[in-house]
Amino acid sequence: MLSCLASISAHGDDEFNSGKVKQTTGQPTVVIDSNSQTLSGIKILPVKAVVHHAEFETIGKIISIQPLLALRERYLVAQAELLGAKARLRNTGQRLMRQQELFKHGIAAKRSLQEQEALGSSDQALVDAGQVRQTTIANEARLLWGTKLAEWIMADNSRQWADLLSGRQYLAQVTLPANKHLPDAVKTIALAPSGQRSKAYSATLVSQSTQVDNSQQGDSYFFMVSGANLRAGMKVMVWVVEDAPEQFGVIVPESALIWYMDQVYIYIKTDKDSFSRRAIKHFSNAPEGYFVEGDIKADAEVVTQGGQMLLSEELRGQMQDED
Repeated sequence: MLSCLASISAHGDDEFNSGKVKQTTGQPTVVIDSNSQTLSGIKILPVKAVVHHAEFETIGKIISIQPLLALRERYLVAQAELLGAKARLRNTGQRLMRQQELFKHGIAAKRSLQEQEALGSSDQALVDAGQVRQTTIANEARLLWGTKLAEWIMADNSRQWADLLSGRQYLAQVTLPANKHLPDAVKTIALAPSGQRSKAYSATLVSQSTQVDNSQQGDSYFFMVSGANLRAGMKVMVWVVEDAPEQFGVIVPESALIWYMDQVYIYIKTDKDSFSRRAIKHFSNAPEGYFVEGDIKADAEVVTQGGQMLLSEELRGQMQDED
């Protein structure tokens, strides 16, 4: 077993009352007394076992509802025109019935009856045209935006449309990579303009988009999301649950991970004054930090602050031992 005292430099490391590196079973262990741990700001977090669902990343966009608003306006205008045409047709129909009765009893001339019949045919044509116009706009909305969004903009009192119009909710379009798909059971995803998984908002599935993003060839979906710092036109990072078996492991904060020589490590407190570095082979983004599978046991005491300092002490101790 190798053992050496880690020298204390005059460049800010004089807070350590003691520090040494021990080599045990092939794994270096940094030994620092409790008082020095407090002074150096080392923080520990016991990690708990969790069940994790793997996620993949993609890009989304908060889209403007202006095209939907324009479609709704056209639809409502067409609807109002159709209602007016139907009202005129009803009046024309009532006058035609009176003319028929008058003609039947020899009171009205046949020419008056024919004029009223022609007016009725004209009003019926206006109703038919209005129905075609309204149906065309509805079909255009379904073609461009899908059935559900089309229903929202055509409804008289849609809560979802009111939320979009007021800014309480935003509409996000997410296009998946060509080799990925949205599992049937997944109704929510996570998205964040910051790109940080821990600050992501939950977005609820609306429907599959009828069109795809020109820059990607995968399936495209619409989601509703609420967020204080979201704006139309904003690109967002998206995390989607994989269609894969559950994974078992622990969640560690981002601050616990240390990069050294292209490898990720975490320090574990193995005793009152002892810390051991562990290589992390399998880790992925999680809402609270990173999910680690297999490399760390549940209830292990993970160093969440001060890991870089422990690495410096370990490497300095090893260099002194080699000397």
